[in-house]
Amino acid sequence: MSGPDLSGTVALVTGASAGIGRHLAEGLAARGAAVAGIARGGDRLRTAMDAIAAATGARTLAVAADVTDRAAVDAAVAEVTHELGPVGLLVNNAGLIDAAEVPLWEADPDQWWQVVESQVRGPFLVARAVLPGMVAVGSGRVVGLASGIGTRADPHYSAYSAGKTAQMRITESVDLAGAAHGVRAFDLAPGVVDTAMTRAMPMHEGRTDWTRPEDVVDLVVAIAAGELDQWSGRFFRAGVDDLDTLRTTTPEGDARKLRLVPYGDGDPLA
Repeated sequence: MSGPDLSGTVALVTGASAGIGRHLAEGLAARGAAVAGIARGGDRLRTAMDAIAAATGARTLAVAADVTDRAAVDAAVAEVTHELGPVGLLVNNAGLIDAAEVPLWEADPDQWWQVVESQVRGPFLVARAVLPGMVAVGSGRVVGLASGIGTRADPHYSAYSAGKTAQMRITESVDLAGAAHGVRAFDLAPGVVDTAMTRAMPMHEGRTDWTRPEDVVDLVVAIAAGELDQWSGRFFRAGVDDLDTLRTTTPEGDARKLRLVPYGDGDPLA
């Protein structure tokens, strides 16, 4: 397996039992990281993490928990820390999506809010539980699985869009507050990976052009290895951004951050 050696790194991936989370857990383990996975379904998660351990030889841990449940998250992170050590890389991947492609006024209120909670409360609770350990050792990296829908409005995925936009603010907050403690945070949009979730979305019906999961893994591995620290607090996208270009580019100002666009030179909010 090519790429940096992550031996000594403890990685925590939420939503690790399937889809992008499963790819990330295996890719990190293949490069030597000890990987803990969190997901709601304990049986499927344990099967996935055992298979990853068998395939890579890495140490893995499966912890069943709902990321929107504060007590469950606190207990899960405590178990990971006890079994594997302090978490050096957190990947907030778990999250739901709108049940139907409908305008906001036709959405089911409970399901809509459940999506937002999964995209905002979940990452907040997991980061809140993990970050004190990172601050204590003076280093750590947090990756939020972002989406282009979080950077622009969408007529049908209003809950997912709202949640992903909020995640970007969480990333910036972690970056700004964590910088003095060696903690960095990143927004990574995985593109459109061929998963059960994306295939269930009508907007992707008939799609044949998918983002390679390896491209997502490579970016997260580069983050874990400290190769993209200059991008902390910013957004990039797998399948579009070139990793070598990212490595050699230092963004300036508000580049790749979510900001208002001035209406002109006289805009008082510019």
